[in-house]
Amino acid sequence: MITVDPEIPVPPLYYGGIERIVYMLVCGLVEKGHEVHLFAHPESTTPARLIPYGGKLSGSLRDTMLNVLQIKNYIKKIGKIDIIHSFSRLAYLFLLMKSSIPKIQSYQRQITPRSIYLGNLLGGQTITFTACSKYCANTADFAGGRWEIIPNGVPIEKYQFVPDVSPDAPLVFLGRVERIKGVHTAIEVAKRTGRHLIISGNHASSGKDHEYFIKEVLPHCDGEMIKYIGAVDDIAKNELLGNAAALLFPIEWDEPFGIVMVEAFACGTPVIAFSRGATPEVIRHKVTGFICNSIDDMVEAIKNIPLIERANCRREAGEHFSGKVITEKYEQLYYSLI
Repeated sequence: MITVDPEIPVPPLYYGGIERIVYMLVCGLVEKGHEVHLFAHPESTTPARLIPYGGKLSGSLRDTMLNVLQIKNYIKKIGKIDIIHSFSRLAYLFLLMKSSIPKIQSYQRQITPRSIYLGNLLGGQTITFTACSKYCANTADFAGGRWEIIPNGVPIEKYQFVPDVSPDAPLVFLGRVERIKGVHTAIEVAKRTGRHLIISGNHASSGKDHEYFIKEVLPHCDGEMIKYIGAVDDIAKNELLGNAAALLFPIEWDEPFGIVMVEAFACGTPVIAFSRGATPEVIRHKVTGFICNSIDDMVEAIKNIPLIERANCRREAGEHFSGKVITEKYEQLYYSLI
């Protein structure tokens, strides 16, 4: 049985990194012949047996308790469950902690040591934690417990490999348009190198992030050298990444993984990123992209894009981050715990 937070359908239409991972995993497990029960948003479309949540918001105590009770009652009703795999909040396992059923709590975001402490206290030897990167796990490893590192991935067969692009192919930024993602840095790098830049992603409609978009991003978008095209669906994303010279990933926070990097690799597109969070675990410097420490480094990396063999990027995605590889890693963990 797999759980995910209730806000976003599985798979998501646009934003929803964790939901994409869950969809990829569910499809892989069902294809291998496993019976999968998925607690998710009612509008989810999945080959698993879908159990729609009654509560809609993780931030609502009422909705959370409703969903926690729903999960417990469902397990009691259907009988034997081999393993419970939570991609949702740890709270969703609360009423199951004393059960002997093996439980996995997976993290794709920053981890609070308090949640790990509580998980170990209540779940004991029945709970295992996974993280999408060593960096992610290290944010809470001093809290103890049993850990496995299983990276995020993509269904590589859904991405078209583009072996060559034109010399004037654009740079691309793909992600939420907010300060910590470094869109302003991507713009500066494009201007300093005289390269076209396409910015894609959703932006806030209010607050500081909206002000950032209006004042620091939009004024630079002239529709020619620098374009903002909004959010894109999977088909448009495939085309956008495949036709790019490189993906810029100038993050200003310690991102636990960054699935868009692997999506770029799957298309054969190298990634130029700041050395923050898990980027050194995902990018092989001068093989699948460039790991930079400054804007000057990033500008220099743009000049060296032709040194990267796009076939290496695709190969890296297939060997280390494909849906098949990630599904097998989780499957092996399931068997070891069962």
